[in-house]
Amino acid sequence: MAGILLDASIYISSLRNGGSTILRLRSLGSAQPLWLSAVVLEELYAGTGRKGSKEVRRFQRDFTAVRRVLVPSLSDWARTGEILSFLAEKYGYESIGRGRLTNDTLIATSAARNGITLVTLNERDFGKIEEFCPFQWQLWNP
Repeated sequence: MAGILLDASIYISSLRNGGSTILRLRSLGSAQPLWLSAVVLEELYAGTGRKGSKEVRRFQRDFTAVRRVLVPSLSDWARTGEILSFLAEKYGYESIGRGRLTNDTLIATSAARNGITLVTLNERDFGKIEEFCPFQWQLWNP
């Protein structure tokens, strides 16, 4: 089930720039299908106002129609808890921001389970997560 999964940071950047990033990635996605994480969808709904929610609903509708919504499984949730524990032990609870890292770790574990490459602007958090959860990821280079 290889493909590409965009982190919320990519969608937010694209929405702020009129959607051009997403359109460019969709055209690149013919060789590798583009996926939407249910966690990213939640982050987008939580972070957009009424104007942005229309676009987010469109993302949800389009990805649902082609059956490319990645939903974390029970094992992803359990693995996320373990990874957060390891990160807290290594970096300290306060410095890792466990609440903030929960979503990113869920995204990473579900991408890893499915062999999907994550594309993000968030090198700091995903670099730490990768120490305890090997997964394919790359920084977005606009």
